[in-house]
Amino acid sequence: MKDAIIIFGGGCTGEIVSNEGLIFTNHHCGYDAIASASTVEHNYLKNGFYALNKQQEIPAKGLSVQFLLRVEDVTSQVETAAKGLSGAERAAAIQKITAEISKNAVSMPSQEARISPLYKGNQFLMYVYERYTDIRLVGTPPESIGKYGGDTDNWEWPRHTGDFSVFRVYASKDGKPAEYAVDNVPLKPKHFLPVSVKGVKENDYAMIFGYPGGTNRYETSYGVKLKTDIENPFTVNLRDVRLKYMFEEMKKDPAVKLQLASSYAGIANYWKFFDGESKQLLKYDVYGQKQKNEADFINWAKNKPEYANIFAQYEKLYKDWTPYAKLRVYLNEGIYGSPLAAFAGSLAQVENALAKKTGVKEALAAADKARTNFLAKENKPSDLKIMAATAMMYYNDIPKDQHPIGFFESVRKFGELNDEKPSAPGLPTCSRTP
Repeated sequence: MKDAIIIFGGGCTGEIVSNEGLIFTNHHCGYDAIASASTVEHNYLKNGFYALNKQQEIPAKGLSVQFLLRVEDVTSQVETAAKGLSGAERAAAIQKITAEISKNAVSMPSQEARISPLYKGNQFLMYVYERYTDIRLVGTPPESIGKYGGDTDNWEWPRHTGDFSVFRVYASKDGKPAEYAVDNVPLKPKHFLPVSVKGVKENDYAMIFGYPGGTNRYETSYGVKLKTDIENPFTVNLRDVRLKYMFEEMKKDPAVKLQLASSYAGIANYWKFFDGESKQLLKYDVYGQKQKNEADFINWAKNKPEYANIFAQYEKLYKDWTPYAKLRVYLNEGIYGSPLAAFAGSLAQVENALAKKTGVKEALAAADKARTNFLAKENKPSDLKIMAATAMMYYNDIPKDQHPIGFFESVRKFGELNDEKPSAPGLPTCSRTP
């Protein structure tokens, strides 16, 4: 099964369904590749596309897939390296040993090893993958089918969208991972999932197998309250702003609509998720349920020293962190919600390399690649408004002792920081969303 189920792109699931590397995945997973392959004249995102032969398949630049080679439990090695340590020292030791284990686990550039902590760091598994980078678009339904129902239906059940797209993975003539080349050939996979056209009937067996994201289903009541009171509401508000200004520009020009389509869809996807998550947590009183379970645990742990203080420690940690929780949201979803600010922030890697005088060439190459990607998707009019609006929200909503030193003082020369109207030519209006 692992040879047929793949990581598609940055974290989606795909499945190999033929002996010539054909891939089925979700429409929203292929969305960015479809948009990138499109132009206003040939808008495959809007109108759909199907290659009638392999020569018509479209190279999906920047897209890759990963095949899982093996999984190893490396918990004992990690725990040995971190034995007797706590806090920052333990984290540094774990980072060092996992980097060493990962480096020694691969034998060629196309292979990658990643070590993931499970159960909040109580187990460490290493996953070794092989990455293929020659991926080509084979087919996609029009957006009216692939995204039917839009954000209204997203994260709802049942959905009626045709949420699929079709790609193919190519390799060198000897079956090895290779960059795009005209003479590459469809990959002959170790295994592929046979597709039945017989249809389904009541009580047929079904199984879900893929690459989900992380889960916090074991979150404490303190974490649930932080979600519903601070993290989710402010994330939704800040994403509202970003979506608003992007949509204003997308309505004006079909080329801008296509340029921002993937970014807009990604922001809207989890805007809906966070909003719905909060509503469901509140509707089913998950906070209250957690409190009852924790009270039972605390009562059980009274005479067990190793467990007795766990929730007292949780309470203190969340109490210490909560004053800064909104700040983190405003940085990640507000300030870094501006594509320009996010790109500028990524240049810290170059600064670090220059300071350490190591890895400078690699850092510059990565920065140059990031710059190219940024410029291809940058829409200055919407970015200006996002930057201005989120900076103003930060100024008004975040305690003054958490403001970056000197930043707002330098901005003040353009006008009063609470004034929503621009005071100099070319400056965007800082209007706030309700």
